[in-house]
Amino acid sequence: MTGDSADMGNAPPAVSVCLTVLKNRSDFLRAAKARRQGTGGMMVQARKRQPEETATGVRVGFTCSKKVGNAVARNRAKRRLREVARLVLPTHGLPGYDYVLIGRAEATAQRPFEQLQGDLIYALKRLHQPPRPRGEGDKGKRPQHRGPNQHKGKPQTS
Repeated sequence: MTGDSADMGNAPPAVSVCLTVLKNRSDFLRAAKARRQGTGGMMVQARKRQPEETATGVRVGFTCSKKVGNAVARNRAKRRLREVARLVLPTHGLPGYDYVLIGRAEATAQRPFEQLQGDLIYALKRLHQPPRPRGEGDKGKRPQHRGPNQHKGKPQTS
């Protein structure tokens, strides 16, 4: 190749170079008990490893259930998740964390790639924030259940 070819120095390294891939079921189960953040294109689980665990760096796992589709659809979704992880996790992932990216039915394979990248960046930012105590803030609060004869504006008369 000559000096006129594309500069490969700016391209992020492959997943296998800077990220370790989760393969053991026990690692996936531990991540499933940790924090999670859903987005339009995927679900992301993040778990901070314990100091006594020997693994170092960022570890990532990928999974797609049969809800995503047949084997071809699942493999396509996982390929897209792997590429998003390769591009995003080296800069936005934290060392000492395990991440599991879960594909969503129809969304992961059809979503524009830039939106998938944005989804992962958004999820990582949310997961790395300290968790809010329950009941703090109005967002996400469900309204109190009202009976069939109760209305917002008028008090019930009996």
